[in-house]
Amino acid sequence: MERAEKREVVSALHDVFAKTGVVVVAHYAGLSVADMTKLRSDMRSAGGRVKVAKNRLVKLALEGTDAKGIADLLKGPTCLAFSDDPMAAPKVAVKFARGNEKFVILGGAMGATVLDAKAVSSLAELPSLDELRSKLIGLIQAPASKIARTLNEPGAQLARLFAAYGSKEAAA
Repeated sequence: MERAEKREVVSALHDVFAKTGVVVVAHYAGLSVADMTKLRSDMRSAGGRVKVAKNRLVKLALEGTDAKGIADLLKGPTCLAFSDDPMAAPKVAVKFARGNEKFVILGGAMGATVLDAKAVSSLAELPSLDELRSKLIGLIQAPASKIARTLNEPGAQLARLFAAYGSKEAAA
């Protein structure tokens, strides 16, 4: 890799660390190409990306960013999984790690907060932003729908009562 390419990689990674919501660091030694491709595909479908770069270049890119605390995790063959949504990358990484013992999550960063492997797993168990929004909308709509059902119920009971009397008279 030439110097210009290295500068380009460092600046791209610096932008990633400065702009993304969460970064997960993991060891990937022993993963097959098919497994790594599946991880990249799963991460892409969740709105994230997976990047493999030299640890020295990643450490250079970390300088001046909030995520500089993860520099200690960069030992051995590591890959970075990141996403704008703080839940997407941890969810995909933890799910992939459960199915693949060679993929070991070391930790990560969410803003200036450095996360260990347990914190990344805990973050993965939280509902996503879309799930939280749908639950909130459901909670907001629930009282209105209950009021509408309560107001409509007496009319529905009368209609059933008249239908029962009508069928009773028709049978007689």
